[in-house]
Amino acid sequence: MITVDGVTKNYQDFTAVDDVSFTAQPGRVTGFLGPNGAGKSTTMRIMVGLTRATAGTATIGGRHYVDLPNPGLEVGVLLDASAQHAGRTGREILTIAQLYMGLPRGRVEEMLEVVSLTPSEASRRVGNYSLGMRQRLGIAAALLGDPQVLILDEPANGLDPAGIRWMRDLLRGYADRGGTVLLSSHLLHEIEVIADDIVMIGNGRVVSQGTKTELLHAAGTVVRGADPGLLRHALTELGITTTTSPDGALHTDADPALVGKVALEAGVALTELRAEDAGLEDMFLELTATSQREGART
Repeated sequence: MITVDGVTKNYQDFTAVDDVSFTAQPGRVTGFLGPNGAGKSTTMRIMVGLTRATAGTATIGGRHYVDLPNPGLEVGVLLDASAQHAGRTGREILTIAQLYMGLPRGRVEEMLEVVSLTPSEASRRVGNYSLGMRQRLGIAAALLGDPQVLILDEPANGLDPAGIRWMRDLLRGYADRGGTVLLSSHLLHEIEVIADDIVMIGNGRVVSQGTKTELLHAAGTVVRGADPGLLRHALTELGITTTTSPDGALHTDADPALVGKVALEAGVALTELRAEDAGLEDMFLELTATSQREGART
């Protein structure tokens, strides 16, 4: 389990991360979301000992990353696919990691096959790789030690649609086998498809966290009844605000169970009663509105 507890990072008079706390559980994919500059990458760098926190702790399985005797066997990390040695081949980069971790040499070829880098591609210098190929190589390096935890920053960046689906299936299978995945991405649809839990930050602070189901079903209630006017009046009498959509459905922030009870007591037969699903993009834009960087308006 990854545990981030009260992590803060100050740079002179600028606070990049402000009292961030959350956990990423085994067997689950945790999506880590936020606008550019929100503090995602800084938080992930603190987790793996590349940046020192001003306050708070980040542990993996109860230990700091720097205290792990052979961290690659416990935590797979991909923070920047472009930070690989451009003059070495893909196979050489994996071989160095394999030797450092004390793994069998055959593990390199196994991982190259897992990430679909051909023998020809593995023999090319990384400086000649596309970004998508570097991402695949970075994922291979992260998986090389067969760790129980993966920390990945924007791993889908540069992948084509087929590559994104491949990565999604790979990470879903990894979590289903009991692994812990912490995944940041600006591809909100991909996070919505794969994530079990979501942590969202803006301006360095957590603005929302919980299971995907909890967060996306927190948008309120949609209800239809045989007598919409009577139902609206009954809800209003209890101080429940409603709006009416063009198709005649009532929308309210109240819990569906409460709305159903009010309808029953008012004698209104319901034809529809359900939680109103929020899209992840809408929720993301609403919760991080103060930290969004928009284009010029005309």
